[in-house]
Amino acid sequence: MMPTNARREQDGGWPDLMRARMFEQRVVLVNGDLDDALAGGVATELMTLDACGDLAVRLLLNSADGTLAAAFTVIDVIDLLGVPVHATCIGRAEGPALGVLAVAARRLAIPHARIRFREPENRFAGRADDVAAWAAQRDGDRQRFCARVADATGRPPTWIADAMREGRVLDAHEAMRAGLIDEIARSSVASVQSLDRRPIGFRSRRSEA
Repeated sequence: MMPTNARREQDGGWPDLMRARMFEQRVVLVNGDLDDALAGGVATELMTLDACGDLAVRLLLNSADGTLAAAFTVIDVIDLLGVPVHATCIGRAEGPALGVLAVAARRLAIPHARIRFREPENRFAGRADDVAAWAAQRDGDRQRFCARVADATGRPPTWIADAMREGRVLDAHEAMRAGLIDEIARSSVASVQSLDRRPIGFRSRRSEA
């Protein structure tokens, strides 16, 4: 008989089990490029958890790329939720994903997180008028993105726009000074729980007292 773990790996059940257990604990994972598919799944999970309870939702973020359209999908849902979203950067928050981190009600990053402003890579081919319309849409999206991040951080939109053009990279301390996060998750106040314990993810040890 095939071992249980082997069957899970063969059937793709282990990732599904992990996500289901995280979902039970009101944790949503954003891992990988923030494209339309990932953003749609994250938005669905956030809205479902909003409808299922009144406690805050924890968003674990590790994303190095994505599109502004996908970021706006998640940002708009966060803005509309009736429960707060507590986001933690557990690796990287670069480009559009940075905006998702910035708009959360509570924003944390692990000590060695990488926060990077940058414009997403965009390619478009077509007739001249189609390219012009696409460029205008892209510029409008960039301006709206800068305005929303500026509102979340207290920085002027021009500061956000300049940081994006420069591809500015911030460590966790710099991100806190820039208003992108509220605090740094440290070993003295946070721990990682295994799948066999509750809750999954990061939690304050103070809550265990």
